[in-house]
Amino acid sequence: MRELILGGARSGKSAYAERRAADSGLEVVMVVTAEAGDGEMAERIARHRANRPADWTVVEAPLGLAQALRDTAAPGRFLVVDCLTLWLSNLLMDLDEQRGAPLPERFVHERNALLETLPDLPGRIALVSNEVGWGVVPMGRLSRVFVDEAGRLHQAIAGVCEQVTLVAAGLPLHFKQP
Repeated sequence: MRELILGGARSGKSAYAERRAADSGLEVVMVVTAEAGDGEMAERIARHRANRPADWTVVEAPLGLAQALRDTAAPGRFLVVDCLTLWLSNLLMDLDEQRGAPLPERFVHERNALLETLPDLPGRIALVSNEVGWGVVPMGRLSRVFVDEAGRLHQAIAGVCEQVTLVAAGLPLHFKQP
């Protein structure tokens, strides 16, 4: 089963995904997309690491998410991908700020690979992502492209997931259930 878990910043979406994984009784693998580009992010990563059970395997996939999932997914295993919006940010960093410039080739390739890979993976997968489309339209091309592409990605992934959950204030609201 695949589940897309959406929410805002500090909504409880990651904690919800981790509870789902822990309660499953399956082997848990965290597939993380963050990179410690600065001290503050390194501290965030360290806090997340310290709060996870020691027996959970961690796979780092800041760019090649589809390949990491193909290499890691297995029957009897629960993968938690945290998070899609960081992965999207990593891929869009090469975006040319010039008006009308195409999306980076790597982004297009990796997004398509993820969407093609997800339906055929064994085991359970929870994909965590930030819902970023409820605010004002941001200034700057990169920010607008990010919001647009996050929305498109969420819609496409929701289409291949059996369950879609929105988390707000730590409470899940199920939009799609098996």
